[in-house]
Amino acid sequence: MIEAVKDQQSTDSGTSDSKSQINKIDVLPSAKRTLMLAAVVAAICGGLYGYDTGIISGALLLITEDFRLGSTAQEIVASAILLGAVIGAVGMGAVSERFGRRTTVIIVTALFVIGAIACALSPDVYALIAARVFLGVAVGGSTQVVPMYISELAPADKRGSLVTMFNVAIGIGIFTANVIGFAAREAWGWRPMVAIAALPAAFVFVCMFFLPRSPRWTAENCGIPEAIDELRKIRETPKEIRQEVAQIRQNAEDVDERDRGWKGLARPWVRPAVIAALGVAFFTQCGGLEMMIYYAPTFLRDAGFGASSALLASLGVSIVYLIMTLLGCLFVDRIGRRRLMLIMGPGSVLSLIGLGTMFLMHPDKGTIGSYLIVVFLLLFMMFNSGGIQVVGWLLGAEMFPLSMRGQATSLHASMLWGSDLLVTSTALTLVQMISLGGTMWFYAGVNLASVVFVYFFVPETAGATLEDIEQALKDKRFRPTPGDTAIVAR
Repeated sequence: MIEAVKDQQSTDSGTSDSKSQINKIDVLPSAKRTLMLAAVVAAICGGLYGYDTGIISGALLLITEDFRLGSTAQEIVASAILLGAVIGAVGMGAVSERFGRRTTVIIVTALFVIGAIACALSPDVYALIAARVFLGVAVGGSTQVVPMYISELAPADKRGSLVTMFNVAIGIGIFTANVIGFAAREAWGWRPMVAIAALPAAFVFVCMFFLPRSPRWTAENCGIPEAIDELRKIRETPKEIRQEVAQIRQNAEDVDERDRGWKGLARPWVRPAVIAALGVAFFTQCGGLEMMIYYAPTFLRDAGFGASSALLASLGVSIVYLIMTLLGCLFVDRIGRRRLMLIMGPGSVLSLIGLGTMFLMHPDKGTIGSYLIVVFLLLFMMFNSGGIQVVGWLLGAEMFPLSMRGQATSLHASMLWGSDLLVTSTALTLVQMISLGGTMWFYAGVNLASVVFVYFFVPETAGATLEDIEQALKDKRFRPTPGDTAIVAR
């Protein structure tokens, strides 16, 4: 662990200091390309997550007919992957700390391959549920390790855009799932629809062997020289490497044994990051977006739309999600994380109020009211997926100190998946209790609460290095400001 860094420090002197080491090493000409390639390949895991969770939207209608499922069984099939995701999110934290971020991504992609094939070969609903729990372990593990891996590779000014490529890939996966669910479900059946996810997973599995390790994990576990070797693969100038190594070294010197692992998360100086990251994680999933992705065809069919119209509207949902996450990826570093959530959040509230009102009015098919249902649904997707969804995964990857980051990202991903499991497993029951319109109003209240939470508890981290954020926590500067001033600028 950190002893490797300290041992290296004790041998550094005069001509062998970090600056001299860096000056003797030529930066690789392919550094920029390697960084982008690593981020893109790792982010494909987000596409697998999006596809494996989104494909159930179209496949569930076929699975219901095949296995003759009731509403409770449908909820269990849909939410089984989320139970596995909680397990994977918790379990992969220790794996990523022990064996490294890159190795953990390799393990996760192997699980994706096995899980997708197992789902496709399920002989009955019980086997399908078990296979989706197993597949969920891969999904949860990917959300724990991939944003962290990309975050630790990325320079501060590009971290938001590179990490949110994971979100873009989720959108691509959901969109692909909806295209297949709409256009090919009758021709293919649900088993090939599920099995095809094994192909991109196998591609990532192979590629990861050739990509760089996290320089921060390498510094902590293998030493500074090895970290420099990893940095020279992904940084364009020796100056960038020198500055980054200096920050990593300084943070390594300040580590208290009480700040390591799970016990570090209970430290008072870390508490503001825990509250901010876990709070945003909760609202990311409990705001209703995942419910829309899973159950939009079901809701629209119950509102009077035909099966084809419902699936087509669900395809529109996935298109909006993809476009907005792509725009969020491009602008999150410029606009800022906190500001983006505060701008888009109120739009989510208003669109859900409108959607709930339309559902309560029960408009006839083909009337203005029925079209407004689709309009408000798409508006909600636009505001929610372009705001808090862009930031939800990012904050967990950048807010926590290195000495506890593996465990912290496990906790963060567990909160995301636990909240998703809560929403997905209760959505149809909630509709039966308070009606479809009342459910939309309920989630409007949740989105309003998220805006209030962000305003009071979430500071701006755009432009700050991971070490800047850690230092802000130690200096008790980790708090929001009225002008949305970034931590690094204070």
